Amino acid sequence: MIRINEIKLSLDEEESLLRAKASKILRINEKYIKSLTIFKKSIDARKKDNVHFTYSVDVEIALDENQIVNKCKSSKASIVKPYSYEMPACRRKSEFRPIVVGFGPAGMLAGIILAEAGLKPIILERGKGIDERTRDVNEFWTKARLDEESNVQFGEGGAGTFSDGKLTTGIKSPFIRKVLEELYEAGAPEEILYSSKPHIGTDRLAVVVKNIRKKIEKLGGEVRLECKLEKLICANGFIHGVTYSHRGETTDIQADSVIMAIGHSARDTVEMLYDMGVEIIQKAFSVGARIEHPQSLINKAQYGKFAGHKKLGAADYKLACHGLHERGAYTFCMCPGGTVVAAASEKEGVIVNGMSSLARDGENANSALLVGIEPKDFPSEHPLAGIYYQREIEHRAYELAGGNYKAPAQLVGDFLKGEKSTQLGDVQPTYPIGVTLTSLDECLPEKVSRTMKDAIVKMDEKLNGFKLYDAVLTAPETRSSSSVRILRDEFLQCNIRGVYPCGEGAGYAGGIVSAACDGIKCAHAVLTDEH
Repeated sequence: MIRINEIKLSLDEEESLLRAKASKILRINEKYIKSLTIFKKSIDARKKDNVHFTYSVDVEIALDENQIVNKCKSSKASIVKPYSYEMPACRRKSEFRPIVVGFGPAGMLAGIILAEAGLKPIILERGKGIDERTRDVNEFWTKARLDEESNVQFGEGGAGTFSDGKLTTGIKSPFIRKVLEELYEAGAPEEILYSSKPHIGTDRLAVVVKNIRKKIEKLGGEVRLECKLEKLICANGFIHGVTYSHRGETTDIQADSVIMAIGHSARDTVEMLYDMGVEIIQKAFSVGARIEHPQSLINKAQYGKFAGHKKLGAADYKLACHGLHERGAYTFCMCPGGTVVAAASEKEGVIVNGMSSLARDGENANSALLVGIEPKDFPSEHPLAGIYYQREIEHRAYELAGGNYKAPAQLVGDFLKGEKSTQLGDVQPTYPIGVTLTSLDECLPEKVSRTMKDAIVKMDEKLNGFKLYDAVLTAPETRSSSSVRILRDEFLQCNIRGVYPCGEGAGYAGGIVSAACDGIKCAHAVLTDEH
């Protein structure tokens, strides 16, 4: 197969022209192209007077591919091998079914691999199925009634289900394509396979999650919902089983392999593991707020005169200001045309996140604006000090906003001036339960507030309008990543043999794709362990 990079199309050109442009680069007649598929598609908006699309395409031709590539002498064309996922040979001899704890991205992909290998995994998910979970989340958003076991953080699909479904990642992994193919097979839009900034959309994620569960079950696995892990059954440093609860009743299962894909908000589970002697260390995380602008402002800043073109859709951004010897501030999980989400999972705590539908057609753009918190900033050296620090910030926000899960908010202009906000401007916050205008200096740690102010001014130099006076900051965002790392060895096991810390909650991932890839890695580790 031949891959051709850097094919450009203007906004007014159709993708049907890709075949002609590919044949021109290869210097062959278009009739010799047997097939053409898009490998990568991106928007090039570096020059605001020439916004266009750039493509990489894979073509099959009815000629000798090596000869044609050598003859055309184009740096854009090269021979590539088609991607094909290869499952490792299963060396596992155990008679017990492997257990996966958690059905977020890491747990789902671990479950798929184990099921495809014929091991019939048992997956325990503390939250409810996607339909009931969605009802519980809507009940929280409309009536402020929080279910601590069924919310934005807990339930079928994990925390990513109520997000933008963003699939961008900074990791390099051979499993990324496998993750994307599984999501597409389960109902995600085809463009996730080639978009440079793929996303599924909150509205489509529910279907995807259901279909992944159905696939695992069809292959002989089980997904047991509303089943909360209570403890590990261990002896002599080895796992022998687990105890879980379901609607007031507890059940023991024998097992010698348990993948702990618990997510970053299962704080009680982390505390249970720590009490059992599992080795856990502090890990840097981030704290900040969601910043909302009019989507039209972001479109104009990014696309200039092409803003609003139907082929471009809602623009996004990614900004960073690195401090001296520290991570500084950065934007994260930017949601074009999206809404700010009430993401609490514990009583009397406020957390915000962001999400977008597939269409990304909301009036506001929102993004996390985060500041790195290092272990040296934690209040103590206790391994779980980061968790307690997060909880303290969340509870402070709850009280500052007056309770009932409203969120503290402030206009960007007032935030920069150090003045308490008293009324909204042109930007209406989308946090569903409602906001209380205040000063975020009273909610966020001083280091976070100070760094955010400096970053907003600097980011405005990169994206005109970022420091818009009426833009709204809603706080706090504390769950962008885990504040602990559950240590594991070269076999991906912790100090209790047979237990595999996995994904974001264990401190080895930071997003849907990286968590899913780690789930595959841990599933491979189970397959290749000869016990």
